Amino acid sequence: MRLDPAVRVTGLLVALVASGFLAVHAAPDDGHVIGIWPVGVASALVLEARRRWAPALVGVVLAVAVVTIWFGGRPGEVAAGYATGIALETVAVLAVLTRGRPGRPALRTDADLRRYFAACASAGSIAAVTGAITSALTGFGDPAAVALSLGAAHLASQLTLLPFFMGLPRHGSVGGGLERVAQWTAILVITPLVFLPQDLPSMAFMVVPLLAWGALRIRPLEALAQMAALLFFAILMTTYGRGPFAAVPEVFDLSPDARGLLLAAFACTCALIVVPLMIRVGQHIVTSRQARSERDKVQSIVDGATGIAIIGADADGLITLFNPGAERLLGYAADEVLGRSTRILHSMRAVVEKADELGTARDFSSVVREVVGAEHAGTHMRFRRKDGVERVHSMTLTRMVDERGDVVGYVSTSEDVTDQVDAQQRLHDALDAEREAVDRLREVDRAKDAFVSSVSHELRTPITSILGYLELLGDGSYGHLAPEQARALQRVSDNSDRLLGLIDELLTLSRLSEDGLALTSRAFDLREVVQEGYDVVAPAWTHRRLDVTLDLPAEPVPFVGDREMLERAVVNLVGNAVKFTPEHGSVVIGLSTVGTGPGVPEGGEARLDVRDTGMGIPQQEIQQLFSRFFRSSIALERAIPGSGLGLSITRAIVEKHGGVIDVESAVDRGTLFRVRMPLTG
Repeated sequence: MRLDPAVRVTGLLVALVASGFLAVHAAPDDGHVIGIWPVGVASALVLEARRRWAPALVGVVLAVAVVTIWFGGRPGEVAAGYATGIALETVAVLAVLTRGRPGRPALRTDADLRRYFAACASAGSIAAVTGAITSALTGFGDPAAVALSLGAAHLASQLTLLPFFMGLPRHGSVGGGLERVAQWTAILVITPLVFLPQDLPSMAFMVVPLLAWGALRIRPLEALAQMAALLFFAILMTTYGRGPFAAVPEVFDLSPDARGLLLAAFACTCALIVVPLMIRVGQHIVTSRQARSERDKVQSIVDGATGIAIIGADADGLITLFNPGAERLLGYAADEVLGRSTRILHSMRAVVEKADELGTARDFSSVVREVVGAEHAGTHMRFRRKDGVERVHSMTLTRMVDERGDVVGYVSTSEDVTDQVDAQQRLHDALDAEREAVDRLREVDRAKDAFVSSVSHELRTPITSILGYLELLGDGSYGHLAPEQARALQRVSDNSDRLLGLIDELLTLSRLSEDGLALTSRAFDLREVVQEGYDVVAPAWTHRRLDVTLDLPAEPVPFVGDREMLERAVVNLVGNAVKFTPEHGSVVIGLSTVGTGPGVPEGGEARLDVRDTGMGIPQQEIQQLFSRFFRSSIALERAIPGSGLGLSITRAIVEKHGGVIDVESAVDRGTLFRVRMPLTG
């Protein structure tokens, strides 16, 4: 549980005062530095405090440093100079590590490690500079020696103490309990042994491998604790004149501060070994956990894809992965194929067929080289099951490469699409058969049209002759007719006229089917065409009680087109309106012009509306209304005669003039036919 900030700050302050006195006390009385003063604790004190407390705590650190150094026997001006350097160090460490951000600085990544080294180096440099300046101003010791000793001591203090107050990697011990016991035992046993000799300073570095062992195998905080325990023992032994560093000044005739310098170098070495290894292990563990997590995730995806065969192979084509989907689709158990060549999954015939399709050599390796890659994703390849049955798979083959670009293996993902391929082939065959049937029907239709055209031509001449003779009989050229004979003759004449009209429509229809409707082109007033069509149909309602109205514009409507054909279209529309409108109904024929609109050329359009109040047309039959020979169900029900060709011919005429014809209708409420044609002249 993390302590309250005030409690932590108070504890650190007490530790700073106590360790400060001890450090100065442990320094040689005839030396000019202050031992390994706990400047790392001072930096931690400022780091642990809230930002608003930081300036006040820097002042506290300055005061503690002055007091401990002065009471340790150093002159007051020297204490002030050294203390000023210590205060500046804490400010520099705070600035480098936190970069103005709140919270405890982390020590988990390479970037954190670089900031940690930069902070410690800046602290050591400040100590060296302020120590040299203090020595030069006060005459206390040699400035260069003081700078070297003081800078090394403060660098060691920061390197060894700061990590305890930073965010360390969150990993547990890699080694087991026995291994941890062995490590601590080695530290506690070997450290005294290497510090007993007084004439071999290098012996002290024999414990460094033990620290490295701990940094690699146990929790970060425990590894730091091992380092702290070793350094505490080394400082204690050196303070009381024991160990390889204590006798260095006398043996080598050096300054008394030399043993402090060697001790600081030893501490720096330990920290530079333990801290980077500790971070690297933490990163490796985090990376390993992430890799395991990703591996497990991929494995669960691969195992869960029971409908897809996922097969992995090494660079030599030997199977290394065979997921449950592959087992289900291919019939092999994974144990049966692992370590075997992927060639067992393809017959030679399938390889040859694929090679011919790709245009490459007829061997397995060539096909693999061609198929691999995104451009052939989803290619069809036949796979041979364990029972020998071949199935078509939609396959994607991917080449796996390492960071150097060398091929390390292949991964194939495939899905059985045999049923889909068979269905597509059947559909293709059915479409081919349908196209052939349609072609045959078109041929039959052309033959029928040719037959109708031929018969219509052959019938027109005798019917015309019959009508001529009927006219002669009717006007008495061949003798007087009795009333009954005259009535019978009139019925024959009427039916002959209807037959001739049907023949004319069949001939027009034949022209539409064979070579299109050829139109003449001349200018005329469209009002005259509508009036003439109206007059042609007028006899049909003279003996019926119908209200038929014609509404024409006052101004001429100039138009360029085939006058005869347009008149025929008007006759068809008006005739149908009259024929399908019962007694007491009404028919309104209106011609108008409108301005330019979407799809209408400049000059506007002519609009012809033919509206009746007749029997109407069912909505479901309107789409078929312009089909040849179509008769509405109501017309058939009420036995209204007709050929079903008039509207088909009318639409062809309108479309030949660049127009459109629309219809609106409701059963027993009437029908509106609207013709719109561009005015081109």
